[in-house]
Amino acid sequence: MPKSIELSSQGPVLMLTGYLVMHLLNRFLTTQVCDKPTTADYAIGLVTMLGIGFHSLIDGVMYSITFTVSFFTGALSAIGMVLHEFPEGIITYVLLLKSGFSDKRAFWLAFGAAAATTPIGTLSSYWWITSAGKPLVGNLLALSAGALFYVGATHLLPMAEREPRKLSLIALGAGVATALGITLSMR
Repeated sequence: MPKSIELSSQGPVLMLTGYLVMHLLNRFLTTQVCDKPTTADYAIGLVTMLGIGFHSLIDGVMYSITFTVSFFTGALSAIGMVLHEFPEGIITYVLLLKSGFSDKRAFWLAFGAAAATTPIGTLSSYWWITSAGKPLVGNLLALSAGALFYVGATHLLPMAEREPRKLSLIALGAGVATALGITLSMR
């Protein structure tokens, strides 16, 4: 977030745009696919797989963006993204199983959606991201930050609220300390 604002004067607006686009996509998919009674079970697994696949593809593009800012920014982003890819794969696998897919097919679909699409996103975008000017990189970084804010605010934070209070507060404190450390190290 701080680097995107430094690189682009449109950073705050684009962060909000990234957040709202993710929100609208989520609402559209929920109302048009997941809430239909005849396809609800099948759709939950399939939409999750497609959503995770698209999300992981965008993660790969974000790797390209963050590594063009600096190696340190890229490494921090990569650590965070890798830590969330594994649980995404497990969740996708379980939802595909519950949707009626076989064990083997659910595994390969989840693997493809959560693991294979990230390197594809990185490799397919790195050549044009590295040749882009700083304002474009800042704009893309801001859009990525907005999308990640959406994921954190609407998916991760509510899940953290369900955890025992003591663990939830410790995790929140660790997250805030990490964010402050990253922000202060970039100055």
